[in-house]
Amino acid sequence: MPDGAAKAERFTARVLIGAALYGVIGSASLYFTDAPDPHRLLYFAFAGIALVFQGVFVVIARDPRRFAPLLGLCVFEKISFAIPALAFFAQGQAPLSMGLGGAMDMLLAVLFAICWRKMLQTTP
Repeated sequence: MPDGAAKAERFTARVLIGAALYGVIGSASLYFTDAPDPHRLLYFAFAGIALVFQGVFVVIARDPRRFAPLLGLCVFEKISFAIPALAFFAQGQAPLSMGLGGAMDMLLAVLFAICWRKMLQTTP
């Protein structure tokens, strides 16, 4: 494996493992908060789906070359929360914690896009 490809894989694996650790902590903590009453089921379903996706990040991190096509979905997973969270925060309809979570997911979306690009550039 060329040196550039190995570096791209290591970088991608580290980003994904870091994102998974952050995501497990953030998603699991949702189960210990007061869910909004009319939307409790959706709230906990979101937490569960978010937890499952952290496992997807770990699977991809174990073999970034093989699973590189899934990185585009990882970008989408992050912006699907980041954009609404940041928009609601900017309009004063979400607390600072939601805005910070949206900002972190946007940062991760950018990092995932960089990983995706690196993996595509080093594919033989």
